[in-house]
Amino acid sequence: MNKFKYYFILLLAGISLVSCNKSDDDDDAVVVPVRDYAEQYKADNDSIVNYLKTNYIKSVSANFDIVIEKIPAGGTQVSIWDQDVYKLDTRDVYSNGITYEVYYLTLNEGVGLSPTNTDKVVVSYSGSLLNNTVFDSSNRFTALLFPYDASTTEASTVIEGWSEIFPKFKTGTHTTAGDGTITYSDFGAGVMFLPSGLAYYATGSGSKILPYTCITFSFKLYDLQHLDHDQDGVLDYQEDVSKNKDGYMYDFRDTQRYPNPPADLIDDTDGDGIADFRDFDDDGDGYTTRFELTKPTDATYSGLSKYYPYDPIADNPNTPNTDESEIWGIPRRPTGALADPTKPESITNSKAFIPADYTDPARLRMHLDKAYPFQKN
Repeated sequence: MNKFKYYFILLLAGISLVSCNKSDDDDDAVVVPVRDYAEQYKADNDSIVNYLKTNYIKSVSANFDIVIEKIPAGGTQVSIWDQDVYKLDTRDVYSNGITYEVYYLTLNEGVGLSPTNTDKVVVSYSGSLLNNTVFDSSNRFTALLFPYDASTTEASTVIEGWSEIFPKFKTGTHTTAGDGTITYSDFGAGVMFLPSGLAYYATGSGSKILPYTCITFSFKLYDLQHLDHDQDGVLDYQEDVSKNKDGYMYDFRDTQRYPNPPADLIDDTDGDGIADFRDFDDDGDGYTTRFELTKPTDATYSGLSKYYPYDPIADNPNTPNTDESEIWGIPRRPTGALADPTKPESITNSKAFIPADYTDPARLRMHLDKAYPFQKN
């Protein structure tokens, strides 16, 4: 009987091995489809709201280091959702064909400049899961906020949620010690609570962040660098030309991510489908923006640059032997007298520039004026 049981077990094991080998040889790998963004967002939002209602702010230091903990059973701590010491706000984010409502907590707004979602920033951060387990942190980190920029060698590795929340804050001030140490103060600080669709979604990240995981980041915004993605002489933040001028710009040529972008998010002067911050010819008049910003060779304007700045520039006090000031910004179409008043305005009979053409704050700068310079034949 024992011998029979022994051979029977061997027989079963052999069948199992054959079955496994056959499956390995003949079956294709099972491909798990990516979850629907809208459905996943519903689940993510429920998880985040639950987190905000079941966790509380244990402490915030003078340097805006925050500690968040779960409210214990029977605890009387006031939840993040219900507290009113620090403002809990939301931002609508259009991506992946849906609109996310992203929660963020403001510990300090900051006193300096706000970055756009395409700028480079200097920050510190601590990333956590919704069980408050820290998965990553950095005391000083420089990041390019545009998370899907394939056109630059400085392509960012940050998640999309960063580019959507950092522009809601401002940089601080800083002092530099004799040894070169920089100390920041009055900087923006907060916490962002991100659904997986604006984080690592179906891929996850390493062993700590599984697919479809919501994450949080506490952060401090120290400094920023404005960028010029199309290198046309106009910085990205100056190419925010939509009516809302909200500090956000998007490359809507990515129709998979943005199948139906809201009209108020489009920053495209000439309507060619390329946002101004990526467009070499912003107004589509056949002249590159860089050409239209070039000063005439006979110009007598102040400043060393061969290009007009967007706005006037003051002299740099750190270079006393050089005057970098530019008293003129990019001009509009000239409005002075015609070269020959007896003839109509044309490419060979243009009007003269007057000072207001360079300074009027309401002027349509000529790199955005489709009718100037005159259309090429």
